Amino acid sequence: MAGDGDADGFEVDVRAFVRSFVRAYRYMDISARRYALLVLLPSAALTLGVAAAVVALAPPLSIALPGVLLGVLPALGALAYPKIAADRKRREVREQFHLFLTHITVLSMTNIDRVEIFRTLAQVEEYGALAEEMGRITALVDTWNQSLDDACRRRAKRVPSDLLADFLERLAYTVGAGQALDDFLLDEQESIIREFVIRYESALAKLDVLKELYLSMMLSTTFILVFATVVPILLDVPPTLLITAVIVMFALVQLAFVVVVHTVAPRDPVWLTPETHHSPAHRVRPALYAGVGLSLLAVVGVLVVGLDYTPLDPGRIPYPISLAIPTTPLLLPGLAMRREERAVGERDAGFPSFIRALGGVESVKQTSSANVLESLRRKDFGALTANVDDLYKRLRTRIDTEEAWVFFAAETGSYLIHKFGSMYVVGRRMGGEPRRLGQVISANFNEVLRVREQRQQATTTLIGVIYGITAASMFSSFLGLGIAEQMLDITSRIAGQNDAFIQSLFSTGSYDIATMTVLLLLVVLLNALLSALMIRITDRGHFVSALTHFTLLTWTGALVAVATQRVVSGLIG
Repeated sequence: MAGDGDADGFEVDVRAFVRSFVRAYRYMDISARRYALLVLLPSAALTLGVAAAVVALAPPLSIALPGVLLGVLPALGALAYPKIAADRKRREVREQFHLFLTHITVLSMTNIDRVEIFRTLAQVEEYGALAEEMGRITALVDTWNQSLDDACRRRAKRVPSDLLADFLERLAYTVGAGQALDDFLLDEQESIIREFVIRYESALAKLDVLKELYLSMMLSTTFILVFATVVPILLDVPPTLLITAVIVMFALVQLAFVVVVHTVAPRDPVWLTPETHHSPAHRVRPALYAGVGLSLLAVVGVLVVGLDYTPLDPGRIPYPISLAIPTTPLLLPGLAMRREERAVGERDAGFPSFIRALGGVESVKQTSSANVLESLRRKDFGALTANVDDLYKRLRTRIDTEEAWVFFAAETGSYLIHKFGSMYVVGRRMGGEPRRLGQVISANFNEVLRVREQRQQATTTLIGVIYGITAASMFSSFLGLGIAEQMLDITSRIAGQNDAFIQSLFSTGSYDIATMTVLLLLVVLLNALLSALMIRITDRGHFVSALTHFTLLTWTGALVAVATQRVVSGLIG
């Protein structure tokens, strides 16, 4: 019975997938018939042509098989493209919808026309698929003279995202019934933000599952790596070729997890991009240049000592330590960027209270932001206080209010402050009531900060897992190498007594310990690099701060390697 249930569940999943695959053709910008004539049929003809050529020419299998595979790829790509494009748009909508909803709510509180709200949102390129849909709605209204509710209802049937389709359907009903747009959007705020939080937490739960899968996969790969260091002594297998193949597999497994984490992790960037010379990240550049320069000098120094061009004994510095030394100066930019990143987080924490206070005081005093900031700049907003003071000074010059806020966001370095701050400025410029603007922006900002704290906790857990796996995998790998080295030493000592017998038991002729050590040290570097990238992708921080984990992971692997070699030589030797 259980088997029947599983089969039914699988059948339902297959049906749902096929249904979504077919529906994706409805969401394309061209009709399915036109797509079939212009894309599907030519790609299918190309595939059949390649197959016919293979049959007619009958080339060797080594040529025929890749040829057939290459011929099939265009047809598969053409067939799958609508589904891929629909999934991409669905993901873009899901990632930007909470910001979009806050933005449209702020605009609805202003004095501009409802169609102008959609036209304004269509110009925000960061919204991606959402901006495209807003542009299509305004095109239907402007070009085809449709009403706004009819345009929303029409586009609701053509968007791949159920989230956006439901929103447009409700919006169309509201507009058609004559309800005020701002009242509807304020009612939608709580449910949409709750859904955003649920999706965010669901993504973090998927990261927890990936963490467990990563742990098991890396331990399995480590076992294969240990196996590959010992097997060439027992069997007549080229050791360098075998260990290289395992290292490639090790790197591919980690690279696959980096890609999967990038896909699953919430795309909620910390930093405002692109960076300008006003950004806090710009202050890290001297440390970055110094760190890279010192690393290059350290590489030269290690090579000079290792090649015996100095009075120092090259053998006194173990190979793993020689590998880790040049990475140490990279701590300079890494730690500097981590400090700036922490400051960005502190500014984010102070922004909700600042924007709420700004809106409240503006509403009471009925005056400009510059006059309100004259008193607010003396308040304590944490790390944001200095930026508020600079904003006040720029606004007092009365040159360009919007540019002053742009510089304010750039100097904080925060993506969230940039987005929500610009919403407040646009809302005020278009006649929005400041108190309501401040309350809506502050509430939504706080929700984003709350789920970011959960993401930080998930990242901390992942960091612990990665460092633990690094230590365990390097210990196991160099333990296997140490055992292989002791086996080589034993066979070399007894080979003189019965060389033929020893050669029949062990294959030691092509096994070189120095080469194997270098290859395992390459694993240390690859693991440190890809693991540091995985950590940065998870918390969506700046990639320069990943240099800290790259250096520490390299040193962790190097120290574990040296300690393992000493322990093995002491116990077995």
